[in-house]
Amino acid sequence: MPLHVLPAPAPALRSVLTALASPTAVREARTPSLLRAQGPVTPELPLPVHALDGTATRLTGWRFLIHCGDRSVAAAETMLTPDGWAFSHFFEGPYIASTERALRQAEVMQQPYQPRLLSIPGLYMLALWLHGDCAADAGTGRLAATDLLVPLAPAPPGIAAHRPHRAAELLPVLAHRVTPAPLLGSPA
Repeated sequence: MPLHVLPAPAPALRSVLTALASPTAVREARTPSLLRAQGPVTPELPLPVHALDGTATRLTGWRFLIHCGDRSVAAAETMLTPDGWAFSHFFEGPYIASTERALRQAEVMQQPYQPRLLSIPGLYMLALWLHGDCAADAGTGRLAATDLLVPLAPAPPGIAAHRPHRAAELLPVLAHRVTPAPLLGSPA
C-alpha cells in the first residue's frame, strides 16, 4: 500500500525553497553533501515532526529530505513561530538514510499509513510514526495504540532500529527508560 504523505503547509515549503536559493544559508549550514551537490536540489517527502511529551504529542515542525538527482543529500527542518512557518536549519547524518529506509519498509506494508516523525527528546531518539488514520490532519492526532513506530538508526541501546513496533508495546518501554531513577534516600 502506498503511504499517504500529506503536503506540508505552503509557508513551510516556501521557507525551505528560499533557504535553498540562498548561498549564505547553504554555506552556513555546514552540510558538506549539500555544498557539494551537483545539479538542482529539491525538497521532497515532507514529514510532520512531533515531539513526545509523556503520552501526548505536539507538532514541532516539518522535515523535508533534500534530493539531488536520485538521492537525498541533506534534510531541512522548519519550525512554527508566532509569525507562522519558518526555516530552521539544514543538516545531514545517519537519520536521513535511516528515514528513507524506514519509508521504503513502510511502502510494502499491507495497511495504508500516514507517515510522520516522532521525536523522543528524553532518549535522543527519532522514530518513523506510521499513523493509521490517513485522513487525519498532520498537525494533530493522537498516537493510537495500533499505530506503528519504527525506531530510526542510531537507536538507543536495547531498541532495535528499523523494527516496527505497535505504539502500545513500545511506549511503556520508552516511558520506563525516560523516567528518571529516584534519588538515593528519597521516599519512593
